[in-house]
This record gives sequence, C-alpha cells and structure tokens, in this order.
Amino acid sequence: MPGIVPEDIERYIEQHTTSETDHLAAVAGETREQMSSAGMMTGHVEGRLLETLVYTTGATQVLEFGSFTGYSALSMASALPPGGKVVTLEVDPERAQIARRHFGESRYGDRIELRLGPALESVADLPGPFDLIFIDADKQSYPLYYEAALERLADRGLIVVDNTLWSGRVVDEREPDPDESTLAMRRFNDRVARDERVTCVMLSVRDGVTLIRRR
Repeated sequence: MPGIVPEDIERYIEQHTTSETDHLAAVAGETREQMSSAGMMTGHVEGRLLETLVYTTGATQVLEFGSFTGYSALSMASALPPGGKVVTLEVDPERAQIARRHFGESRYGDRIELRLGPALESVADLPGPFDLIFIDADKQSYPLYYEAALERLADRGLIVVDNTLWSGRVVDEREPDPDESTLAMRRFNDRVARDERVTCVMLSVRDGVTLIRRR
C-alpha cells in the first residue's frame, strides 16, 4: 500500500511509538509472510492509536467491521477493563480461522468474540450500544456500515473509520481514472463531512483514519 506520509517520517513515527507486544509482532510477521493482502493489516502505529482510543474513552463494548487476521481486535482488547468485550465481524472463513487462532493464543482472547458471516447480517443481532466502533472492511459497503454503527453507537461513543485517504487516491488530481473503491471512498468521505448528525476529524495516520462522534 503506497504511503501517505514520507517513508523517513513514517519510520520516525514508528520509532517514537511504544513498541508492539511480542504477540502482536508475531501476528504481524505471520500476516506479512502468509497473506497476499498483508497491507490490509492495521499494524503497529494504528494499532496503538486504537488501543489508546479504547483506553481514553473508557470503552467497555467495542464493535469491529472486518477482523482480517486479528491485529486490530487484539490491540483494542488489550485496553479494555475487566468485563469488556470486542465483537469483531469477518466474512472470510480463512481470515476468521487465522484470527481465532491468534485470539486463542493471546491473554486477551477471552475478551473477543468473532462472528463469521456478512457483516450486515451479523450486526442485525447486535443492538448495542457500543462505546467504540471500528470500520475497516469492504469500501463499497462503508455507507451501510456507517449507518449501522450510528444506530448502535452509545451517547458519547466514537466511530473510527480506516482507509479514508485510500493511499491518496481520494484526491482528484492524484487519481484521474478512479476505480470503484476510490469512488466509494470519495463519496463516503463527502457524506460524513456533510452529515449534520456528526462531528468528524480526518487524521493522516497510516492510510487515513477518520474519527466520528454524534453532535
């Protein structure tokens, strides 16, 4: 995945972010070695951001759209208080199997529940409320996940959306012939920015992270 931040600055950021745990480093290493789509992994800096957001918001109930190999769910689960829970949704059986294995090997695995199947079907059985909701799944469905998240968001809850800069391709002049995912992310970003129900801020962390709360 092409970087948004120059590589030397990215290295500096990583060097000055608390190191990932041995277990998360192992998850990351295996993902890079075995998964052709390893760029989808949240990774070190964004994982620490998610962990920090869970901790600082005092979240006890977390919902995730898109488990991949489990890195982000494990990052968030590590900051939960006793009795807290992450419910993570994954449609791909192979990814779900890998994530479940990593959860089982973690000291925080008992805080994570993975639901396999289409996310909108799985979330229909989850009324909430959730204190923090992380969206990191197929881009064309982001508007649907966003509305489902808003319906289940706690009064002072936070929605965190990944890939909102989409390797810079959301900027028109950088992608003159956009693909469907690029168009979907442009439309989603515009929708959130215009949504009078919420306040949002877009961060240039990794591939772009947008934080959203109700007004």
